[in-house]
Amino acid sequence: MTGPWAGEYKVLVTTTLRPAGPEVRHDDGRRSRPYDICVNSRRVGGIQLATDARFGPTAGRIEALGVDAPDRHRGRATVAALAAEEVLRGWGCRQIELTVPADAEAAVRLSAALGYTERSRTMARALSRPGGLPDGSVDRPMTAAEYPAWRDASVAERIRSETAQGVPVAHAERTTPAAHDALFPEGAATPGQVLRILAHEGTDVGTLWLALRLPGQPGGYVRDVRVAPEHRGEGHGRSLMLVAERETLAAGRGSLALNVSADNVPALGLYRSLGYRTTAYRMWKPIL
Repeated sequence: MTGPWAGEYKVLVTTTLRPAGPEVRHDDGRRSRPYDICVNSRRVGGIQLATDARFGPTAGRIEALGVDAPDRHRGRATVAALAAEEVLRGWGCRQIELTVPADAEAAVRLSAALGYTERSRTMARALSRPGGLPDGSVDRPMTAAEYPAWRDASVAERIRSETAQGVPVAHAERTTPAAHDALFPEGAATPGQVLRILAHEGTDVGTLWLALRLPGQPGGYVRDVRVAPEHRGEGHGRSLMLVAERETLAAGRGSLALNVSADNVPALGLYRSLGYRTTAYRMWKPIL
C-alpha cells in the first residue's frame, strides 16, 4: 500500500486501524503490533495483533481489543475485528484465534456473529478438601523408567491435536518435542510438574500431568488426563481429577483449572459434574 494511507488499514468509510507502535519480531518467530482504532482520525480504542507461536506464522491472534466507553455500542469493535482480519491476512495468516472471558457476554455474542466457533474452553473451580479414590484404585508417582514412554505418547498426541487444528505438520513436528522437553528438564522429577499413574485392582489404567508453576495460573493446572482406551467409561477420569485436586491442595494451592476441546463431550460432562465452570472460550475462524 502506498500514499497517505501507507501502513494504515481503512475499513468502511471513517474507521481505520492505525499502527500505535513498531512491529515486534520475537525470537520464536512470532510477530506482534498494536493498533489504534480511529474514527475520522480520532482514537476510540485499541487492538493488539500477533501471530501465534504455537500454530506458526499462518495463525494470527487478537490478543486484546478495547473501545473507549463513549464510543461503545456503535459497532466500533465489530469494524476493528473485521479490520484485524485484513491485517492478519496481509501477514500471511490463514486462521485467527481469540480468547473471550465467559462473563463478557457482549464479546461472546460478537465473536459468534463474526463467524468464530469455539475451539476449546478454560474451566476452573475452587478447592476445599480432597475426595477419596474408589475402592481398588490407587495412584503413584511416575518413575524415571516410565517417563520416556509417557513422554513419547504425550508428544505424539500433541502433534496429532495441533495438526488437526491446522498447524502445518512440519512445524508441529519441529516445535512440539522441544517445547515439551523444555517443561521437563529433569524428566519425571522436574519440580512443579506432577506426573501420577492410576492403577485399579493392580492394573495401570491412566496418567495425570498436573502443572503447579504455570505462569499466569494462581492454582494448579491440569495439562493432561489420559485413560487407557480399554478402560474408558469406567470412572477413572474422575479418579484422576480427584488425584489432581489432592495434589493441588497438598501444594498449598486453592484452585484448579484446565482446558478442554469443544468437541470432547464426555470430558465436558465430567468436569461440569465435578463443579468446574467455564471461565473463557478460545474461539477461531479461517481467514482464507
